[in-house]
Amino acid sequence: MINVCNLPFFLFLCTNFWEMNLIVLLDYVGTLVFAISGVLTAAEKKLDYFGVAVIGVVTAVGGGTTRDLLLGVTPVTWLSTPIYLYTIIGGVIIAIVFRKQLVHVRRTLFLFDTIGIGVFTIIGLEKALMLGVHPAVAVLMGMTTAVVGGIIRDILINDVPLIFKREIYATACIAGALVYLLLRYLNFNSDLNQLLTALAIIFIRVFSIKYNWQMPLLILPKRKVD
Repeated sequence: MINVCNLPFFLFLCTNFWEMNLIVLLDYVGTLVFAISGVLTAAEKKLDYFGVAVIGVVTAVGGGTTRDLLLGVTPVTWLSTPIYLYTIIGGVIIAIVFRKQLVHVRRTLFLFDTIGIGVFTIIGLEKALMLGVHPAVAVLMGMTTAVVGGIIRDILINDVPLIFKREIYATACIAGALVYLLLRYLNFNSDLNQLLTALAIIFIRVFSIKYNWQMPLLILPKRKVD
């Protein structure tokens, strides 16, 4: 007998969202928003429907896939948990169908994207720590989960990746991960730790945009002409 809960449509109906951990629910939201932002970014480059769909998928799963491969976790999360794939497909469809409306709510998408990198940083960090890696490596895995999807997206559409520009992006993830480790060392409640870490990343990212905080550029001195 077929279990209907394994079918795409019924999977969402069979999921008890009220029993979900908040971080898991936000993970799905972050995955959805990353897929949408990937499609919209690709559309600005005038890619066809297949192209924007590919960019949406890699934006959503690139970071988590890279993290899992580096940590030796196979199959990677989105392959073993179908709801992620359905969430990504939903995000791609939403972005394509409602692209005209979404263009006018980029500020809202920025907020969700910021929430997404906060949540993804925590998920990557916790997964790495659970596997027993060194905390310093876990910080990198948290950052990887949050930003590598965007790096792959930008490379595929022939842009300089956002984190290599002057915006405070990956740096916010690293700072948040360090906050998490500090609170963990101080034996803070796990849920409270997750909340405070996510808020730290969100505040750093939002305030860096509002007040134009930027990383300093590395400028080489001009060569003297002999």
